[in-house]
Amino acid sequence: MAIEARLDLHGMYQSEAHSRLRSFVAECHRRGFRNVLVITGKGGAASAHEPFDIGARPDRGVLKRNVPLWLAEPDLRVFVVGFAPAHSRHGGEGALYIQLRNRDRKRGGTETD
Repeated sequence: MAIEARLDLHGMYQSEAHSRLRSFVAECHRRGFRNVLVITGKGGAASAHEPFDIGARPDRGVLKRNVPLWLAEPDLRVFVVGFAPAHSRHGGEGALYIQLRNRDRKRGGTETD
């Protein structure tokens, strides 16, 4: 599967990431793209410069957790067929492959992607 576009949300605040994701998905669908990559970041343990402290960064992993929820919202769900964790060469657990609906297909009825 060829990746036709990619968006790196890593390091953004939630509000900016949510807005960028919505614009990106809509624009990719408009252009007829079917397979895109969204990088969320892994949201894992602290870096080498940050001592490990479970309570130090409660915001870690927010994008990784929220992007799937955002993709299920009505304004994005109309464009998205599905999504899956990316292969390690594309970011692994810190990224998602997103499959978009064929823009030429009619919505509603019994027709599917």
